[in-house]
Amino acid sequence: MIRIIKGNIISTSVFGQMDIIKNGYLVYSEERINGVFSTLPEKYKNLAIDDYHDALVMQAFSDMHLHAPQYPMLGMGMDLPLLDWLNRYTYKTESRFSDLDYARSVYHELAQKLIQYGTTRVCMFSSLHTDATLILMEELEKAGICGYVGKVSMDINSPDYYCETTEKSKSETIRWLDSCARFKNINPMITPRFTISCSRELMIWLGTIADERSLPIQSHLSENNKEIKRVLENHPDCQQYWQTYAKSKLWNSRTLMAHCVYSDSYEREAMRKAGVYTVHCADSNINIASGIAPVRTLLNEGNKVVLGSDIAGGASLSMLDAIQMTIRASKVYSIASNWEVPYLTVAEAYYLGTSAANEFFGEKPGFSEGNTLHAVVIDDTKFLNTKELSLNERFERSVYLAKPDDIIAVYSNGKRVK
Repeated sequence: MIRIIKGNIISTSVFGQMDIIKNGYLVYSEERINGVFSTLPEKYKNLAIDDYHDALVMQAFSDMHLHAPQYPMLGMGMDLPLLDWLNRYTYKTESRFSDLDYARSVYHELAQKLIQYGTTRVCMFSSLHTDATLILMEELEKAGICGYVGKVSMDINSPDYYCETTEKSKSETIRWLDSCARFKNINPMITPRFTISCSRELMIWLGTIADERSLPIQSHLSENNKEIKRVLENHPDCQQYWQTYAKSKLWNSRTLMAHCVYSDSYEREAMRKAGVYTVHCADSNINIASGIAPVRTLLNEGNKVVLGSDIAGGASLSMLDAIQMTIRASKVYSIASNWEVPYLTVAEAYYLGTSAANEFFGEKPGFSEGNTLHAVVIDDTKFLNTKELSLNERFERSVYLAKPDDIIAVYSNGKRVK
């Protein structure tokens, strides 16, 4: 069935450029976009219209890196660096997800909150618990969210109360993967937590499984100096962090690597050549004092960059907040470079939080014909002087000011879910 959304249609099909149609029409059939029009074509004239009048119809958000079992500790431990933060807060919090009633309660709330914030696609870490991971996938799918979830793998350098043996990690990964066929829109993703917490045997095995089953991969890379030092101490055959993944078949165009704060020119080149995505998580990188990733440099060199909230290192589920922090962090980076590195604009950061992820999900940027429909409708009329502003100005202000109550509708995979 063909459906129509009417409003001020705002998207970005080219990095740094906004596509804005005043009082436009977005036409879709089932879950796929038929087109965006300034004037409704005659063949669609007699169809029902979801008319949002003067509201902003924008692309929904993709959160490409977040830790679901860290949701209960949102906003905690922000004075600690990465490794201390993991040991004092994170592992204890994640270990609680062996309790499946607790997991159901937390993950139901998380899925609902994501929709309220306009996040419709995710790449998400679960805990190491297979059954809790399946519950997470169930709750995300029920809420209407699409994307990938990974059961975390970790068999070394982890607390006794939150660690698997190598053999159990393997067997539980297979049990989890074999249980995922029932899901339609949430798919499995191989997830070694990071090199420090995975033995060489497990890393190689995970790479083989990812290769055999053509599964995407997510992990962490060059987030923190102490982390990098420990990785290289444990892998003396590697000169750089990225090589620990590459030698295990975990380094390809299906790979997401979060952070890349300290990725030098050699590591960045390795990412570009392999097609590995950098997931920039500005809020987390600042909160736990890791640093600021060289996003503009990555982009200029041809690397793929997307955004993540990285809760609970990041303190907000809102990808609008993530976009704001991306802009702010890039300005700090620019200042520190004595203005030699240009900071990111609102349009550029919005692209990274929306269209940049489309390629990972097999689609084209913006509201392109043939893409699945993922959209949010923002009512900015309660903000001051709305009628005096251009649509471009209203878009920019909404990026900074819009809250869940201002997001009056959310469409995911062609269905209205809010």
